[in-house]
Amino acid sequence: MSKIARANRTTAQNIARWNNLADPNAIEVDQVLRVAPPAGTALASAPSSTAPARTGGGTSSADTAPAVSGGAIRPATSISLIWPVQGDVIRGFDGKSSKGIDIGGTPGTQIVAAAAGSVVYAGNGLRGYGNLLIVKHNADYLSAYAHNRALLVKEGQSVAQGQPIAEMGDSDTNRVMLHFELRYKGSSIDPSRYLPPR
Repeated sequence: MSKIARANRTTAQNIARWNNLADPNAIEVDQVLRVAPPAGTALASAPSSTAPARTGGGTSSADTAPAVSGGAIRPATSISLIWPVQGDVIRGFDGKSSKGIDIGGTPGTQIVAAAAGSVVYAGNGLRGYGNLLIVKHNADYLSAYAHNRALLVKEGQSVAQGQPIAEMGDSDTNRVMLHFELRYKGSSIDPSRYLPPR
C-alpha cells in the first residue's frame, strides 16, 4: 500500500479511506484501488499503451468459444497465451483458496511472459506472493507470476510474449514453483482454460 501511495504522491491512509479499507494490508493482486479523492480517477494504474496481445503461438479454442470460468461466462474474444514455464501443474484453480495454478519446477528455471504487455508491478510487497510480477496485457487482462527467485524486468517495462521475465524460486512458499494467475476485469479466472493444450 505504501508503494502505491508513493507512486501516486499521496498517503496510504488516504488510499485506505478513499477505498473504505478496514485493513490496508489486506489488498489483493489486481484489486482496483482509488488513488485520488472520489471525484478523481478511480484506477490505480494508467492504462497501458500496449495493444491487446494476439501474437502467434499457443492459441486455443478458448479464443473463439465462450466458456464458463469461476461461475462467469468469459468473452468470446479472448487473449492468446503461451505457457509461462514448462512443468507439471501441481495445484489447479478453484477460485477460492487457489486463484491461479501452481507449476512445479527447479530453482532458476526461466519463466517467460505468457502474452505481450507492460509490467505494472515488480516486487515483494504483497503478502503470500513472494517476488511477484504483474503484467497488464490490455484493458481487460492481467497475469501474475509469483514466488520467483529473481525478477528480470522492472515496472513500466514492455515485454514480448515469450520474453524471459523471471527465474523460478520458492519465495514465500514451501516448494519451488510458479504460481500463475490470470485476471479478467479484476476477477480471477482459470488460466488453464486460456493456455494451449500440451
